[in-house]
Formats: sequence, C-alpha cells, structure tokens
Amino acid sequence: MNVNVIGLGYIGLPTSIVFAKHGIKVRGIDTKQDVVDRLNGGQIHIEEAGLEELFQQVLQDEMFQAATQPDKADAFIIAVPTPNRNDEFRSCDDRHVVSALEAILPVLEPGNLVVVESTIAPRTMEDIVQPMIEKAGFRVGEDIFLAHCPERVLPGNIMHEMIYNPRIIGGMTEACTEKAAELYGRFVKGELIRAKAGEAELSKLMENTFRDVNIALANELAKIGQELDINPLKVIEMANMHPRVNLHQPGPGVGGHCLAVDPYFVIAAAPKVSPLIQTARAINTSMPEYVVQNVRNLMSDKSNKRVTLFGLTYKGNIDDVRESPAMEIKEMLEQEFDVRIFEPHVTNMNMTGEEACEDSSLIVVLSDHDEFRNIPKSFTDNMSQAVVFDTKNVVSTVAKDVKYFNYGSLYEAKYEQNKVTV
Repeated sequence: MNVNVIGLGYIGLPTSIVFAKHGIKVRGIDTKQDVVDRLNGGQIHIEEAGLEELFQQVLQDEMFQAATQPDKADAFIIAVPTPNRNDEFRSCDDRHVVSALEAILPVLEPGNLVVVESTIAPRTMEDIVQPMIEKAGFRVGEDIFLAHCPERVLPGNIMHEMIYNPRIIGGMTEACTEKAAELYGRFVKGELIRAKAGEAELSKLMENTFRDVNIALANELAKIGQELDINPLKVIEMANMHPRVNLHQPGPGVGGHCLAVDPYFVIAAAPKVSPLIQTARAINTSMPEYVVQNVRNLMSDKSNKRVTLFGLTYKGNIDDVRESPAMEIKEMLEQEFDVRIFEPHVTNMNMTGEEACEDSSLIVVLSDHDEFRNIPKSFTDNMSQAVVFDTKNVVSTVAKDVKYFNYGSLYEAKYEQNKVTV
C-alpha cells in the first residue's frame, strides 16, 4: 500500500514514520525544499522522543521518501498547519488545507482515500473539502472516500500516543468511515471511534478547549491567591484530593499549536453562544503581562537590570516555540531589561546556564524542561543577586542562599519588597 502524507511538520513527519514502520510505503510531501533534502539525506528537522531511531530504520528500509509534489497513491493524508486568521475571532486559516487538496487533485483516482488530519473548524469537511472533491468530478463515498481523523497526541510522547491513543474516524459517509478505519487499523492499538466528520471536527476542538478552560481557572486562582495572601498551589493540591476535582496547574500562559489556537475556531463558528470559552482565552492571554508585572516587582530594588529566562518553548523537553507565551514575555521584558536566555532544547541558542546567569539579578523559569529541576550552584554563584521566579513550578532544588518564588509563594514577595500585589 502507498500513502502520500502532505505536510512534514510536528505531526506529519511522525505520522509518516509510523505508517512506514507498519509496512506502508510513504511519500512525504513538503513545500520546503530544504526540509525535503534534509530528510532524504537522513536528518530530521524536529525534536521528538523516539522519532530519530524509527526514521533511520524506515529510511534504510526504503519505506519513506520525501518530495515536494504528491504522486499517485492509495491514500492521501493531509497534515498541514491551520493557524489563526487575523480577523475578529481569530478563525481557522484553512488555506494550507485547500492548497494541499489542490495539489493532490491531479493525481487522485477512483478508490482513493483522502484523510484530513489537520485541526479544522466545524463544518470544514462539509462546506469546503467535500465540494472541492466533487467539483473535480468525484462522488464522495463512491469514487473517493473522505474522512477527518484528527491527531490527538502530546508533543514529547507522540510516537507512543499515536499508536495507543483512541482514534476518532470521522467519515463523510459510513463507507468513508470504514475505509479510513481500515487504514488506521494497521497500526492503532487504541479504540477506533467511528463518527461523522462534523462530530470529529468539534470533538477535537473541544478536547483542547476543555484543557484551555481548566488552565484558565488555575491561572485565575493564581491571581486570586496572590491577592488574598493564600498559597494557590496548596489550594489546588488539596482540592484535587476530592475524587471529582481535577484542577490543572497555573503557568505563564498557554502555547502550542493546539490549546492556544483551537478554542478560537469554536468561538469563530459560534461567537454568540461561547462566552465561557472567550473568557478563558482572555484569562490565558493575560498571563504574559501578569508574569512581566511580577518581574517588574521582583526587580524593582535591583541595581543590575539583567534578567535570565530559562526556557522559551511552550512545554517541557521539546523544541517547539509556536504560540509560546515565553516568547511574548521575552519580547516584553526586552523593552525594559537586559535579557539573557538559557534554552537547551532550541538548537540556535547555545548560551550555557553559567553564561546566561552571569551578573543576572533574576532567573525566570518559563518552560518545564528536565534540565531546570535542579538549578546548580554554579549558575547562581555568578548572579548579581540570586532570585528565582518559577512560573512552571518545576524547580525542586536551589542553593540555600537563593530566594525562590513560585505561584504558591509569590504573594510573600510583596512583603519583602513592600510592593502592591499585581
């Protein structure tokens, strides 16, 4: 069996490799010639646990090849980005999906399966994708089998979750659903959940919206705790001992290609009846400014205005900075402070921890990388004043002479500095 995977990014490349590992010959398509050349030369361009080893194996077995143009195949999987539009509700920009469809139409043949894995707005399959297929002269469900099978994986654990997570199979017809289920059944060990395409679209969006809303509640609690002189992390810990409570953790904001993007697709589709989702988005997007204001407070009595940021990725142990609140915080702080960066997972940032902390007055932890769990004394000994503000609650040990604050203890900082709570 031959499959074309359109888009070789953080989802498309792992998807390609997993299919190839399970006996399906894959032609991976990307519009960037340098990405294609690197992959065909044996170099992957993203960081993902377990991906490198499998990639080298399928490349050696000649089960994967990268190209810039699709070719005839049994199935076509579209895994291209769907960012937000620059409009009132930050709706889904489906131009890459449309371009991918336009690219495969010339090689499409009766009997082919077309799957959109990209996260899309509700009714995209019905209102945009199916009409394009039919305009080309095909009958969906008879000539061409069309389905939406959204990815549901966690960066950093993609290779495992792609196989073992339940997979939603949302066909335009029952025949489309079964055709797609047959393909994914070749490697998915989790349940294949059969659904209509529209149900699959909205389900994926609401999975991420649920988490965004829950994080917003935790972020608001962090602010409430600081206002009331109460440790919000302790409150979360105790509340979660209730068998029906699962509060998430506060942080510097919400980032990545899912949680910070997908809720807007729901908002744009139904703006009049989504006030809760809109409020949650507003709370989460307020967190970078909240972090920056606390940095201002912590730095107000410091003569040396150098600040060191630990991590720029939106989550720990990956190299992905898409929609990362840390990037926004960095840009804001650079307007007021001398900012240095320690980011061990982004390849073009080569400053060591010792170098980044030299003569600094404050470390601000913005990503929960494993490297940040223990901040060595060699880092803080070089600082002008050794203070740590941990927005991810990831640091477990620091030297005894280091002042350490997280959201649980941040309210105490106002007493030390006689500052008004943010």
